[in-house]
Amino acid sequence: QVQLVESGGGLVQPGGSLRLSCAGSGVTLDYYSIGWFRQAPGKDPGKERQGVGCISGSDSSTYYADSMKGRFTISRDNYKNTVYLQMNSLKPEDTAVYYCATGLSDGCGPLHLYPADFRSWGQGTQVTVSS
Repeated sequence: QVQLVESGGGLVQPGGSLRLSCAGSGVTLDYYSIGWFRQAPGKDPGKERQGVGCISGSDSSTYYADSMKGRFTISRDNYKNTVYLQMNSLKPEDTAVYYCATGLSDGCGPLHLYPADFRSWGQGTQVTVSS
C-alpha cells in the first residue's frame, strides 16, 4: 500500500525557515516525480490545491512556481526514500497545509504541476507563518 507522510510543519515567524519531509512507504519515490502542493486556510476544499514545485525521478530536475522561486528548494534522499521541501524567507501568505504527491509520470515542469497530474497524496502538514 502506497503511503506518503509529510512532516516538519509548524509555527514560524516571518522571514524564518522550515524543512518539510515527505517519506514514502510501499513506493520507491525516486521512480516518480514528486510534487509539493499547498492549500491555504479557509479556501474552498473543492478549489484546486496550489502547486509549489516538483522534482523529477529520472534526473532530480526541479521546477518551482513563480512565487516560490529563490525561496523554496526541493531535494530528495533516495536512501531514505524521502523528498524534502526547504522553505526560506517565509511570509504570512505561505501559511497553508502542505501536501506531497507522486506523479502520474516523471514529468516536472510548468505543464506538470497540477493536482490532476499526481496520484497518491499524503495527509498534509500545517505551516503557519505568523509573528
